[in-house]
Amino acid sequence: MAYVTQTTLSVDDTRAVIEALHHRFADLVGPDTRDICYATQNRQAAVRELARRVEVLLVVGAANSSNPNRLREIGAEAGIPCYLIPDAKALRPEWLAGVGVLGITAGASAPECLVQEVIAALALPGPVEVTTLPGLVEEVEFKLPAALADPPAALAEPRASAAR
Repeated sequence: MAYVTQTTLSVDDTRAVIEALHHRFADLVGPDTRDICYATQNRQAAVRELARRVEVLLVVGAANSSNPNRLREIGAEAGIPCYLIPDAKALRPEWLAGVGVLGITAGASAPECLVQEVIAALALPGPVEVTTLPGLVEEVEFKLPAALADPPAALAEPRASAAR
């Protein structure tokens, strides 16, 4: 018996299910928890912290992407209004009425320029103060498989072109 998990699920999201599977199937095989997407785990932990500090949370990302949808769910689970938006054009003034502290996060695949456009749109009526929460610094490097990192000499050497 073996299992795999979706890469956008954090260790927290999968822990209980994996423990139940291990309890039921002694010879269960699965990926090492170090193989679960660290960026997903870190973003979800950051959103939990952010949701404790803000009145409304905006998540920038695509509606058909699992990662930003999960971030929106985490914000909603914290009991605050949380909106998934693809870009600044999707902002609704009624979401922001009377809000003093607004949080913004983004899915892993959302380009930084979209986040900056949301911030710029929020500043149109007047200045806003932007604060970045300290988070985990992600310094993980993924190495190429040995066969690709050190290809056989025949593949590494350029071929001589035939003279015509």
